Amino acid sequence: MTNQVQSYSLFTDFDIQLFQAGKHFQLYEKFGAHLVEVNGVKGVYFAVWAPSAKSVSVIGDFNYWIQGVHALNVRWDGSGIWEGFIPGIDKGVKYKYKIQSHHGGVITEKADPFAFYCETPPNTASVVWDHAYTWKDDAWMEKRKEINALNKPFSVYEVHLGSWKRNVEENRSLSYVEHAQDLVNYVKEMGFTHVEFMPIMEYPYDPSWGYQLVGYFAPTSRFGKPQDFMYLVDAFHQAGIGVILDWVPSHFPEDAHGLGYFDGSSLYEHPDRRKGYHPDWKSLVFNYGRNEVRSFLISNAIFWLQKFHADGLRVDAVASMLYLDYSRKDGEWEPNVFGGRENLDTISFLKDFNHAVYTMNEGVQTIAEESTSFPMVSRPTDIGGLGFGMKWMMGWMHDTLEYFKKEPIYRKYHQNQITFSLAYAFSENFMLPLSHDEVVYGKKSILGRMPGDEWQKFANLRLLYGYMFTHPGTKLLFMGAEFGQKAEWKFDGSLDWHLTQNGYHHGIQKCIQALNLMYKSYPALHENQFTGDGFEWIEYNDAQNSIMSYMRKSANQTLVVVCNFTPMVRENYRIGLPTKGKLKEVFNSNQIEFGGSGVTNEKIIKSETKPWNHKEHSAEIKIAPLATIVFKMD
Repeated sequence: MTNQVQSYSLFTDFDIQLFQAGKHFQLYEKFGAHLVEVNGVKGVYFAVWAPSAKSVSVIGDFNYWIQGVHALNVRWDGSGIWEGFIPGIDKGVKYKYKIQSHHGGVITEKADPFAFYCETPPNTASVVWDHAYTWKDDAWMEKRKEINALNKPFSVYEVHLGSWKRNVEENRSLSYVEHAQDLVNYVKEMGFTHVEFMPIMEYPYDPSWGYQLVGYFAPTSRFGKPQDFMYLVDAFHQAGIGVILDWVPSHFPEDAHGLGYFDGSSLYEHPDRRKGYHPDWKSLVFNYGRNEVRSFLISNAIFWLQKFHADGLRVDAVASMLYLDYSRKDGEWEPNVFGGRENLDTISFLKDFNHAVYTMNEGVQTIAEESTSFPMVSRPTDIGGLGFGMKWMMGWMHDTLEYFKKEPIYRKYHQNQITFSLAYAFSENFMLPLSHDEVVYGKKSILGRMPGDEWQKFANLRLLYGYMFTHPGTKLLFMGAEFGQKAEWKFDGSLDWHLTQNGYHHGIQKCIQALNLMYKSYPALHENQFTGDGFEWIEYNDAQNSIMSYMRKSANQTLVVVCNFTPMVRENYRIGLPTKGKLKEVFNSNQIEFGGSGVTNEKIIKSETKPWNHKEHSAEIKIAPLATIVFKMD
């Protein structure tokens, strides 16, 4: 058989310059496998970056996987790009790259880093594909900038597609298309504003939950074709729900067909193992100082936003990227040029990433999972920040769950643990996360952490959610938490949907629906959710009664929130108010329909000109046991 590869290129000299400068952010239009027509002949153009290669061949089911039959040509410009046009092959063809390296003659057989579609694991070949799809979400895309603004409600339902719900008869996960019916309807019914998918990019190992990627440009074929995933995103948009994707630029696995040691050299990973290997996850770390790698990663982020209409990216494990000594002992890391522990290449990369995302895509948001006190994560790059739109508030999550684990009788000794988050709540644009990480590895479910008998467990959970939804910041709940899943999450099972037939679990669902509606309906809860203008303490120091009260405020609205962390009913409890007015109860987590005991404030309460809590006016209210109560102040 003779080489049938014809000379052809999608690259211009300017493309090459941008790629090598780390500034080409749409590489997916150039690299990979593209269906093209050359001189009237249809076929596929292939391009791959392999600068240490001696030869590169496309192998596939169209040439019996034989090396050398379709050898690509290396570009003359020193870019390390191998390319060529193979006539007569079409969409659906399976292929890989066979790469012989200059480094000791090493031969690697690799999936395409830019493949749009992959074989279903455990198979590992790439598949020639396209993105032909007719979108029907024009109305959403036109108003997305307004919907996704930082002064609008962001209530996120975090989902692992493989385990949200299963087809019991066939013992399999639902497909993208099936999710477009069941999941979309459920998220809308529950009142969430956004859904967040744990990584849907192709990954080889199910127990990694998707966080060990090999197909950065391909939705996993476990649940269908790329167009099927587009259909799912489209369905969410038509239902008025935003879609956030987990994005993993922090590390990648060493699987033989993946990015590691791609052309016989450390191409995508940092060559120094102190920077290029992650000891916790036993995976490789990108070389953020290499311009071509920066172009690859930022192009990948832009790809999901533009080709799949994603409305945001939640960036995984940012802390592991920022610090050279992350999970490393003394002697296992090298300080930066200034003697510090910060990874300067990562900082520069994240700023470039965020700048590109916000410049090239109107109305999207980036969200950092960052667990340290690194400054200005969610501040603009032009004032020295990393440029993220939001940051997960990990300190709030940890302190809150630790507090709620305690029996109510002991909570008075830990009042500072539940109030401390407000000391730094406005230092970043915080999202409050109760994520998948909190319901695995023996941590128990969120419900399982609550103390007391069955009634108290559910009352505590409703109290927690009421506190969460009235605390400044956006919200995120992992699937199952919205109905009080009892067991820890299992990636290879399904949520325990039968529990929702139980009154208490159904009551939690009703409570979350009411909280989502309240969060969306009252500007006081979202208009100033990232600034101190939207919050004012009434009383944070009533440790003896384990009660705290505060106000949430917008330009034309004030809500009063009272949280009782004990099972004691408090009659005639006085709270201070800044002005004369009336209080009308608009939410009470102790309502009967939620599974509560029904202790509520049914009548409108008038304030008195009686100073209290350092305020000129006050009012007496009734406080339900283990409850969050919200009043509208007129």
